[in-house]
Amino acid sequence: MYVVHSYPLAVVFCVITMLGWGSWATTRKLARPDWRFELFYWDYTLGVLLLTLLLGLTLGSTGTEGRAFLPDLSQASGASLLSALAGGAIFNLANLLLVAAIDIAGMAVAFPVGIGLALLIGVVVNYLAAPVGNAALLGAGVLLVTVAIILDAVAYRRLPGPGAGGRSSSRGLFLALACGVFMGLFYRFVAAAMYADPARAQSGKLGPYAAVFVLAVGIFLSSFIWNTLAMRKPLAGPPVGLRDYFAGGLGTHLTGVLGGVIWGVGMSCNLIASGRAGFAISYGLGQGATMVAACWGVFVWKEFRTAPAGTSRLLAAMFACFLGGLALIVLARAP
Repeated sequence: MYVVHSYPLAVVFCVITMLGWGSWATTRKLARPDWRFELFYWDYTLGVLLLTLLLGLTLGSTGTEGRAFLPDLSQASGASLLSALAGGAIFNLANLLLVAAIDIAGMAVAFPVGIGLALLIGVVVNYLAAPVGNAALLGAGVLLVTVAIILDAVAYRRLPGPGAGGRSSSRGLFLALACGVFMGLFYRFVAAAMYADPARAQSGKLGPYAAVFVLAVGIFLSSFIWNTLAMRKPLAGPPVGLRDYFAGGLGTHLTGVLGGVIWGVGMSCNLIASGRAGFAISYGLGQGATMVAACWGVFVWKEFRTAPAGTSRLLAAMFACFLGGLALIVLARAP
């Protein structure tokens, strides 16, 4: 299988993770305006599954290092498979909670609380399990990225209209907190199923290509529980059914598949890079995706064009903290 040995290349892969994790949701804007997220999500999970299978059969099955994709899957222990599947189910629940929190409380509450908490929990948990890198630099980098996320929230709260902080509620805050806890924990379950060095296969454990595919299977299968429940008992909006899903056209369904492919590329690159960068650094860099999403909002969708004076200074400080935090996280494992 293809293995990353260079740390700079591992960082590039983590940047691809940021781009993928921060960009996949923009594909919803390509679907028709009334297409509910719960319906979009079925195609999204299918896109993740197909992409990870394709990567496993190609990059994961070439080269002489490590174990090829299919043999890797066949030798995995039940504990490793269950751990990666659990990671997929936990991520899926966190993702749906995040969307519900955004619908109820707005992005200004959901993102800084949910993703900020996930960043802190994820880096700490993964570093304690596999302490790779300089703890002081890593902690300082995470702190700066967290400050950037808070500044992003403050900027969003200044926007007029329904997108501002006025939609905040205790229910939305609770959902964001729950999302942060689950989002911060899912990665550890996947990492626990993997062997640390992809070039040195370990019996019973999974390589990155097999691990991300089993994660995708966990996401897909758990959707029949989490997403079905969200369709029947939505936290925001009226219930929807399978009849609504099959009423969508091919183009509408393909937008969801594209979103899943983009997220799957990001997740795959993250796990491929983790062997060289370490799980804590890979996860910390990947969660910088919040700022990538902010870039889409600022520069592409022009979400701040109606913001009051002074907002541009907040956005400039946000990006400065974000870039500084990323630099420190990268330097935490620099040779």
